[in-house]
Amino acid sequence: MADVTNSKLLKIDTGILKKDACIVLVKTEWNAMIVDQLERGCIAELEKSGVNKIIVITVPGSIEIPFAIKNFWESANKKNKPDAFIAFGCVIKGDTPHFDYVCKAVTDGVVQLNLSLPVPTIFGVLTVNNEEQAIERVGGKHGHKGEEAAITALKMIALTKAKK
Repeated sequence: MADVTNSKLLKIDTGILKKDACIVLVKTEWNAMIVDQLERGCIAELEKSGVNKIIVITVPGSIEIPFAIKNFWESANKKNKPDAFIAFGCVIKGDTPHFDYVCKAVTDGVVQLNLSLPVPTIFGVLTVNNEEQAIERVGGKHGHKGEEAAITALKMIALTKAKK
């Protein structure tokens, strides 16, 4: 089982982080109790690292996340392009195959964004079997996936800037 204690993710050793970074969070309205906690943890971690340009966009559900990110990127003028996107949602398995379709669609969409945009899109969509598993991932025994997404974004921005 994936466990944050088996990872070096929380250790920020990527050099000088870009303090004037702009990060766009795209979050869903579904399962708002969980998604709002992902957002709060992420913003707290970004602010702790000195990032103060954080834009939050809300979409109805997880399938709409890739469109919102692509639309934001294409409509932002050159001076206001973000350095990274973070996608937040929570898809909880139900009794129908809908869960599988939604999870695949949002995952494939984020992968396509990572391959087509010049900035990273961080996958912060929880795909869980029940609400208990979601709660365990917003500060429970599986860490805080919102905080982890923020750190991942900072590391990917540093990686992107190092290549230039």
